[in-house]
Amino acid sequence: MTFDDLKHAQRERLIFLDRCMTWRGMANRRDLIERFAISQAQAALDFRLYLERTGKNAPTYDPVRRAYFATPSHRSLAPTQIAEAFQDVFLESQAGLANVLPLPERRADEEIVARLYQASVAHEDVYLRYTSMTSGEDGGQWIAPRYFLSDGESVYVRAFSYKHKRYRNYLPIRIHGRPFERRPSTEQLPPDQEWQTRARVWLKPKSTLSEQQAEAVRREYGFDGELLCVETRQALEFFIARRWGLSLPGSHLEYVCTDYEPIRSDDRKLDAEPTS
Repeated sequence: MTFDDLKHAQRERLIFLDRCMTWRGMANRRDLIERFAISQAQAALDFRLYLERTGKNAPTYDPVRRAYFATPSHRSLAPTQIAEAFQDVFLESQAGLANVLPLPERRADEEIVARLYQASVAHEDVYLRYTSMTSGEDGGQWIAPRYFLSDGESVYVRAFSYKHKRYRNYLPIRIHGRPFERRPSTEQLPPDQEWQTRARVWLKPKSTLSEQQAEAVRREYGFDGELLCVETRQALEFFIARRWGLSLPGSHLEYVCTDYEPIRSDDRKLDAEPTS
């Protein structure tokens, strides 16, 4: 990135300026001062540095409106997704032109999550009672917590269930009782094949769409060709269909197929990227 040589605080301010220029088309010193609580002098320095970095595509200053405006040749120095820009630029605007839909609050008990994490690191089993949305509350079971995953809203613990003899995903808030009874994991557990398998889920525009509508969907989701590939672990594949709403009546995407392949032990890409 163009700003990687800067210290963190200034880098964040210049990225913000770049987002304002890219998505809003204008910015002034007051934007920086109000957003980051810095002085006029520091805001002036930040603007000067940003103008140097943009070079021939530098924004122009309008003395009447006291703001810099992006030129038609403007190119973002720190490309940003619309979701980031909405949160960082539009919601922060004093013009009151944006709002956001409240999302359901998915809670988690911090003590339960912490104990599960500690048990995972220590390779311990824990005894718990769990309420499933399909089978109701169980009578208690031993599990071996091993991994943590997120669907973008909630954090789940992936654990081997001694009761069910397989790996399952547990939502911590549905666990009852604490502190847990714990014990060292002495049993040799089977490998978690679903966790160690890469899933490439292929999607396409809904078959019922017209060609014009299908092309609009391809642009919306950033298709490189006729199909869109969403990559995750096989253990998280279920969340793709649910989070992307593939089974909902209003979905504009539909499932095509999934390709599977083993994940190399040195492949960290899937640990660093969200599923959606």
